[in-house]
Amino acid sequence: MISRKDEPFSRSIQNYLKVIYSHTRENRPVSTLGLAEALDVKPASVTNMLQKLDEFEPRLVNYQKHHGVSLTEDGEKEALRVIRRHRLIEQFLYEVLGYSWDRVHSEAEELEHVISPYFEDRLAEFLGEPAFDPHGEPIPNRDLEVTQDESIIPLSLLPVGKKAVVRRVTAGPQELLAYLGEIGLHPGKGVEVVERNPLDGTSRVLVDGMEKFFGVGVTGAVFVSVAE
Repeated sequence: MISRKDEPFSRSIQNYLKVIYSHTRENRPVSTLGLAEALDVKPASVTNMLQKLDEFEPRLVNYQKHHGVSLTEDGEKEALRVIRRHRLIEQFLYEVLGYSWDRVHSEAEELEHVISPYFEDRLAEFLGEPAFDPHGEPIPNRDLEVTQDESIIPLSLLPVGKKAVVRRVTAGPQELLAYLGEIGLHPGKGVEVVERNPLDGTSRVLVDGMEKFFGVGVTGAVFVSVAE
C-alpha cells in the first residue's frame, strides 16, 4: 500500500479525483475510457493511476478492471477539497480582480494546486464564505459538504411556455461562456422557451424579454429552475 505520508497528493492525483467526482455525482462508476478522454491521456495511463489510487492508505478509489471506478469516502473528501479551492479562486478572480467569467476556470485550474489551507481559509473569509462560484456551481463549505439542488434541469428540458430562472452554467468551452456573457445569460436571469424545433432541438428563448435562438450546445449547458 502507498500511504499519503510517503507520497503527498500530486497535481495529477488531484485532477483524477476531481474528474472522477464530476463523473460520478449520479452515483455511477466511470469507465477507464471516459476518464482517458476527460483527462486527455492514454487509457493505459489511466489504468496505472487507478491501480495506484486503489492501493493508497487510506484508499481513494474503488477500482475493478472492466467495472469502472468510484471514489471512496476519503477520495471524495480530497476531490471536494480541490473543488472548494477551485471555486473559491474563481469567485475571487471574478468578484475582486474583475476577470470575465469565461477566463476564471483556466486560471483556477493552475492555482488550485498551489495555495495552502491557510490561504484557502483566509480567501473564504475575505469573500464572506460564498455559496456559489461565478457559474452558479455550489462551493463546498469548510466541512467539505456540498448541497446539490435536485430541482434544476437543463434548459433543453424546460417545457415550452414555462418561465424559469438560470441557476447554473456549465464551465465549458471559453468561447461558449464568452458568448453567454455577452448576451447576459448569467445565473439569476429569467428565461422562457417560447418555441422548440422537434427535429434538431433548436429553441427560441426569451432572456429577460429579449428573443434569442439557441442550439442544444447552449441549452444543454444552461441549468434552470422553474419560476414560482
